Amino acid sequence: MDAEVLRLVEGVRRELHPLSERILDHSYLRALEAGWIEREHLRLFGAQQAHIIGSDLRSVAMMVARATTERSRAFFLELLEGERAALKALGAFRAAVDKGAGTPVVDEPLPGAFAYGAYVAWLALHASEAEVAGALLINLPVWGANCGRIADALRRHYKLTEAQVTFFTLFATAPPGFEDRAAAVVAEGLEHGATQAMIQRAASLLQGYELLFWDTMAMASMAVK
Repeated sequence: MDAEVLRLVEGVRRELHPLSERILDHSYLRALEAGWIEREHLRLFGAQQAHIIGSDLRSVAMMVARATTERSRAFFLELLEGERAALKALGAFRAAVDKGAGTPVVDEPLPGAFAYGAYVAWLALHASEAEVAGALLINLPVWGANCGRIADALRRHYKLTEAQVTFFTLFATAPPGFEDRAAAVVAEGLEHGATQAMIQRAASLLQGYELLFWDTMAMASMAVK
């Protein structure tokens, strides 16, 4: 990773550490790991993710179209393929938690859950490649850590198979070299007018909307114990 970008990313991560810790130690995760969340509320999680991933697919496709360099285009194409794989895997999770369920979950997006996807769409329209890549460098490792914990909890308490938790395991570990490729996009952006303040603002807002997603899941699932 470029030394300047490394310093930038480490600085933003330090600045946002308290916010990231609130996500990583969220009551929803603790409730899921204790087996307290009812199966119907897992269906709610799947429904909300379907709205987010569907939106993110269009947002990342827009970033591919807007890309100003081959490196940036390749990075966003990689993200697009990841979103497509995630959407396919989400179907297996939703089918698993729908089995034997009772009252159907309302499929409409919850504002607090969808805010993350709405902000990604805003970034795709208005932000530079560097802001998007920089924000994802901060956000995705935290989301991935939570996904790894969810996959473990789903295996242990809800008896889901590896195929049924693939949506979560896909995110749990970043592809080899992902951070370096994202950092290269940030480095290009810094050379063409992007600033640390712009990247930090994008990362801070995205991380805030990530926390709002988990807060919404906890409230909607009555997961706080």
